[in-house]
Parts: sequence; structure tokens; C-alpha cells
Amino acid sequence: MQFSESLKKNRQFQLVYKTGKSYVNKYFVMYVKENGLEGNRIGISVSKKVGNSVVRHRLTRLVRESYRLQEKVFNSGLDIVIVVRPSAAAIGYYEAESALLHLGRLHQIIHS
Repeated sequence: MQFSESLKKNRQFQLVYKTGKSYVNKYFVMYVKENGLEGNRIGISVSKKVGNSVVRHRLTRLVRESYRLQEKVFNSGLDIVIVVRPSAAAIGYYEAESALLHLGRLHQIIHS
């Protein structure tokens, strides 16, 4: 199994925003772009509009853990940016995981 890296630089995020494809659901916006590498790189963005730093960090950890546990069902070679929407401020793990898998199915990057 391949473990994902993180997108860290602003220009990496901007490249995915500009050239990637996006889908939206109630809690997240997911941008996906092929990266030509063997593994996936994931970036999580949580705006100050979502809540204070405690809420934002909790959501970041929630999304990262949801992805980590479901990583084996995602295709490889992708840059994925997940933008958390303000409606997600009070969600739990199962809602986050369900929303993440829903967006993966919309992008057709999940194999069964």
C-alpha cells in the first residue's frame, strides 16, 4: 500500500485549483488533478470562516484520518485538495468519511 504525501506549498495548491477538476457536496469541495507520481498527494484547506482554530484543526484531523483509513480505495497518481465548507463545522467522523467517499465516486477515482 502506498502512503500519501501532503501538498504543502501554495503554488502546489494553486496548480490543482487552476488545472484540476472540482466537485462539491454539502461539507467539502474536492479538486483532483493527475500528478504523474506513483502515490497521491493530499492537501486540506479550512478557512477562518469555518470556525476558530480549535474547530479548524479538528476538521483537518478528521478529513486526514478519513482519507487515511480509506486510502486503499482511491486511485494512485493524484493530487487531491479538499476544501472544508462552513457547513461542516459540527460534523463527526462518519459524516466526513461519507462525504469524502461521495466526492471520490463523483470524480470516479475510487475503485471497488
